[in-house]
Amino acid sequence: MALSCIIFDCDGVILESVPVKTRAFARIAEPFGAEAADRLVMYHKAHGGVSRYKKFEWLYREVLGREITQKELADLGRKFAEIAFEEVCRCDLVPGVEAVLKHWQGRVPMYICSGAPHEELHVILQGRGLDHYFAGIYGSPPAKAELLRGILEQAGADPATAVMIGDSVTDLDAATFVGTLFYGRGGELRGGSFPWGEDLTGLSAWLEAQYTGGS
Repeated sequence: MALSCIIFDCDGVILESVPVKTRAFARIAEPFGAEAADRLVMYHKAHGGVSRYKKFEWLYREVLGREITQKELADLGRKFAEIAFEEVCRCDLVPGVEAVLKHWQGRVPMYICSGAPHEELHVILQGRGLDHYFAGIYGSPPAKAELLRGILEQAGADPATAVMIGDSVTDLDAATFVGTLFYGRGGELRGGSFPWGEDLTGLSAWLEAQYTGGS
């Protein structure tokens, strides 16, 4: 069965940026107290791959007890970007990912499907010199499952011949909902009934072993 496309999350799959963003969420909530900061960080860790704006809405609704205004939402988005952007632009790549990108470039179309804001994602990947590897780079909105489905439709790809590479339950749920295969990266997904690696050093070998006609 030929491999039709490879779809990557970004934070924790392309870039080692998850700790950067965890620290940013803690700083966002600090003005509301230590408990608020702790709860937002816990929620963020449990919902990797979800838009930061959804997490801000959760903070206000579930922790602060009111709905967030559009102005507050926009202000927090700007503050978060100011805190995290430069560090994300400098952080390490996930071990093995650059070799994967080089190995499959020109062989199978590759895409980014991320919960990060669409425009910010483009700027970061272009600044890191990684954008040329991808046939398309897509961020939020919409939510991850809808975004993934849209990528497959654009690519004209059968979900059964596509692979989503992710590091969170949100990524796994999106792949399951849309019907792609899934390869997990990182400890949060350890022990699932899908291929998994501590990093991406084994990904290309797994893809080659699973698929014929992908070269």
